[in-house]
Amino acid sequence: MDELLDILDANGHYTGKTAMKSVAHKNGWFHPTVHIWFYTTDGKVLLQQRGKNKDTHPLLWDVSVAGHIGAGETPELGAVREIKEEIGLTVSPADLEKIGVFKYVQKHNDNLIDCEYHHTFLAELKVPLKSLKKQESEVDALALVSLRKFAEETWGMANLQNYVPYEPSYYQTIVSHIQKKE
Repeated sequence: MDELLDILDANGHYTGKTAMKSVAHKNGWFHPTVHIWFYTTDGKVLLQQRGKNKDTHPLLWDVSVAGHIGAGETPELGAVREIKEEIGLTVSPADLEKIGVFKYVQKHNDNLIDCEYHHTFLAELKVPLKSLKKQESEVDALALVSLRKFAEETWGMANLQNYVPYEPSYYQTIVSHIQKKE
């Protein structure tokens, strides 16, 4: 789905310009996104398997919920909206803990260049996995994985080919912040 986005400069500052997502991706223009990592108090992390028809990284395991922040939308409201859309869960901005903003650049092909700043949040998953309702067009599966296994497979690089290729330092940061919640 194409949507209107705010355009950022290379340092993540708002430029006052907007563009459709397809145009931003074609031109490699920076724009804001959200990542929300859900964890449980018993040491698990919620992972999303990307839909098989996604333009990038189909069927790879990814952040619990991710998406683009609409033009004029705050990161917190974008996160709340994306959580509702992708896993059917209603949360409030107070349920989110922001842990940072991470620059991400990846050229998939000449018409799709991701230049994004991921506003990254943690949130406790307080409902059973079976109560989540995945967005069929975006999400193929949801799984709760032990934080230890997740760490071994991502920044330990045991099964990195099964995951969206973020920098190992990004995955280390996520694991470190979730460990502090245990």
